Amino acid sequence: MSQEQPKLNVVVTYGQVKAEFTGSPETVLLSVNNFLMKNIPELNLARLISVNYSTAELISMFRDIIKITPEGPRVWTGEYKLSDKDIVALQLVATRIGFETGKLSGPSLTLSEIQSSTGLKSKSISSRLSEISKLGFVEKETSEQGVRYKITTQGIHWLNNILSKKIGHPHQSKNTASS
Repeated sequence: MSQEQPKLNVVVTYGQVKAEFTGSPETVLLSVNNFLMKNIPELNLARLISVNYSTAELISMFRDIIKITPEGPRVWTGEYKLSDKDIVALQLVATRIGFETGKLSGPSLTLSEIQSSTGLKSKSISSRLSEISKLGFVEKETSEQGVRYKITTQGIHWLNNILSKKIGHPHQSKNTASS
């Protein structure tokens, strides 16, 4: 005996235009999005140049090499030969996914947290973080708790392109612009 999913009902009013959408959350989301794009053309223009990776997109893009384990999000290299730079960036993506899925309390890591998660030497991690920070792929945050690092949107795009070339990574995101 299967249980039917509840239906989502959304009413949208924009100026004199009013629309109501009912159905599965996915169907309603698509319908509301289409309504907004049709009735507010500026949104469609802004979408053409916007890049923002959703949690679902990140999971889809990196599902073969990032796993959520009882010890936390981890890079799962398997048979792939990845550079230290790739592994550091992937661990930061894993941390973002862990944060966005409620498994972690924050989207960033300290150098020692990256070291304990990846098993890489701290000097190598520090050098790789410096390189990719200069390129804008990692953001460095300084607070009372010390220095923390998190992957940027540009860093996710770069990493996805790098992995596509290295391991034939099949996952392309709709947000991934051609280089």
